[in-house]
Amino acid sequence: MANIPVSIPRPLVRTNQWSIVLSVLASWLTGEAWILATPLLAGIMGLLFGYNPIMRAAKLFLRKNPADYIPEDWEQQQFNQVIAVACLALGLISFLLGWTAAGYVFTAMVALSAFVAILGFCIGCFIRFQLNQYKYRKSYKA
Repeated sequence: MANIPVSIPRPLVRTNQWSIVLSVLASWLTGEAWILATPLLAGIMGLLFGYNPIMRAAKLFLRKNPADYIPEDWEQQQFNQVIAVACLALGLISFLLGWTAAGYVFTAMVALSAFVAILGFCIGCFIRFQLNQYKYRKSYKA
């Protein structure tokens, strides 16, 4: 039996990315750091339980069968989500501790990377590719 790669329909991934971008912008504009908790908790739930409520809600609006959309690799999205959760958590904690500059840096990084991914270049994918290349070269020399 062949292993079927697990994938996520691109519109669900894009919805998650937009939720990050819009939450960061909303928190900046309102000064309410707690807005960051929404994509943060959704991301944590996705990593721990495989259930991202933002993606699950967006799935209700898909017009076609999920398999008919361009697939995004599940493992790659998990890697990206770890980075996003880390940046959102560090941003939220920084804002709550009054470390405003650090809060802006972490949230800007995650918002910018999500927005660039929406435009077509995945920074997390590039990082993972370079990490895998490094591991391969290291194992090849041994």
